[in-house]
Amino acid sequence: MTALAQRSLIPEILDGLAADDPRARASRRDLRRINALMLQARIMASLLRKFVPKPPGRILEIGAGDGTFMLAVARRMVKQWPRVELTLLDRVDVLTAELSVDFDRLGWTVAGITADVFDWAERAGGSRYDAITVNLFLHHFDDAGLLRLFSLLAPKAPLLLATEPLRSMPALVAAGLLRAIGVNDVTRHDAAQSVRAGFRGNELSALWLKVNGMPLEERRAGPFSHVFVGAGSVSDPDP
Repeated sequence: MTALAQRSLIPEILDGLAADDPRARASRRDLRRINALMLQARIMASLLRKFVPKPPGRILEIGAGDGTFMLAVARRMVKQWPRVELTLLDRVDVLTAELSVDFDRLGWTVAGITADVFDWAERAGGSRYDAITVNLFLHHFDDAGLLRLFSLLAPKAPLLLATEPLRSMPALVAAGLLRAIGVNDVTRHDAAQSVRAGFRGNELSALWLKVNGMPLEERRAGPFSHVFVGAGSVSDPDP
């Protein structure tokens, strides 16, 4: 059995740092560059074009971080989707006035929710969205956590679209080379751990099926990314 045959979850350093910690701020800047190198915004935009054929009214991003990832996605989608109500959910409030202005310029409105995703999902009641997006977030949870999360999210949107780390040796080697572009120690540790906790094959589809969802696509995307798209619970009404 190869070292990456099974997922390995070890807490990432960034998750334990205060939002205003200098190492955390530096690592969030690093993550913007890593998202760009992984082509994450381009990949997410391609998934949205494929699976959301008409402009959505409301999108929720969970594990949204500082919102810059979805801003990059919005810039790619704005010609097709000139008006979208976007909600960014993260346990740390890092949504800035400057970022809100950037979305306003695109014609998108943005609101932030500062909460643990499980706490929010359990108390959100009948809140529904046209799509839920996730970037580099699902790999933080073991299978039991993902099953719980999926069971809470599936009724809230007809689609879940995720761009996650690919668990592969080339991706792990690339994570080890990030020192060359000047990322800090937090990012170097967390990048390697993200790969070890990442996904391959149909791992997310198998979990989605267990909450009565319908997997639509799961595959490798580019050299370092793994994507998953699932339709909400089969008993859900059409959006």
